[in-house]
Amino acid sequence: MPGSHLPGAQAHHVPADPNRIRSQVDELLAELGERPAAGPAENTETGADITRRARILEQAHEVLVDALATVDKI
Repeated sequence: MPGSHLPGAQAHHVPADPNRIRSQVDELLAELGERPAAGPAENTETGADITRRARILEQAHEVLVDALATVDKI
């Protein structure tokens, strides 16, 4: 299986499908929505929004890392 030679690779990985990966990343990035207007000072909502955005970007990153793990490296 492509990518099985990588450390930590799981044997049951499904080969990377570019359309599926693109779709997953697009869905995650769509969750980001518009960036809130900057206020005069930081507040709890801004901190919560940054945390939410970071979580979404981390999920998109994991989708891409998982996809790369299935690609056979030369």
